[in-house]
Amino acid sequence: VGKMSATVLYFHTINIAHRSTPAVLFWQWINQSFNAVVNYTNRSGDAPITVNQLGTAYVCATTGAVITALGLNSLTKHVTPLIGRFVPFAAVAAANCINIPFMRQRELKHGIPVFDDHGKRLGESEKAAQQAIGQVIVSRIGMAAPGMGRPQFNHFPPQNIHYYIRCTCILIIPSLSSIAVTRLEPSLQEHIRENGNDIQTVYFNKGL
Repeated sequence: VGKMSATVLYFHTINIAHRSTPAVLFWQWINQSFNAVVNYTNRSGDAPITVNQLGTAYVCATTGAVITALGLNSLTKHVTPLIGRFVPFAAVAAANCINIPFMRQRELKHGIPVFDDHGKRLGESEKAAQQAIGQVIVSRIGMAAPGMGRPQFNHFPPQNIHYYIRCTCILIIPSLSSIAVTRLEPSLQEHIRENGNDIQTVYFNKGL
């Protein structure tokens, strides 16, 4: 709920902030720092991470996201005003594609736990981590769409917060997700078969 509320309020601010480079730099840094914390605390799996690794991930995530936002913002000088109004949304979407994988890179390297339908842990999968992070990126971009896309049209009142929240709730992919066993790493597939588990689908927590 806190993430949704902060996102809704930020969308109105960032649409104004993108009018000047210093404002873009400041607000994108604030937003991406906040997102970095949210992405880390809502990650999936239990792979350990050191302070140095966390610091490096934060710097890469926020720097990459801010640079992307600044680069896209510069395009407003070369496109029509209507298209330029959607640049903030494109910047936020692109920034999420950078911020989330960096803050959850340990999952991509070490995998996340996968379970059977009884909750028994079967192992860790990098393939499941890739799917989880991809789903989170899609849901975050979906969250941005109502707040940064529709207000560009005068007939839609920007104060309609309830509309944003409803759309956000619809667009968020459930925390529990699944993946076919045949899509897992061969070694993990073999491990599952060796333990007598004749299952076709495993489940994992994708994070938020």
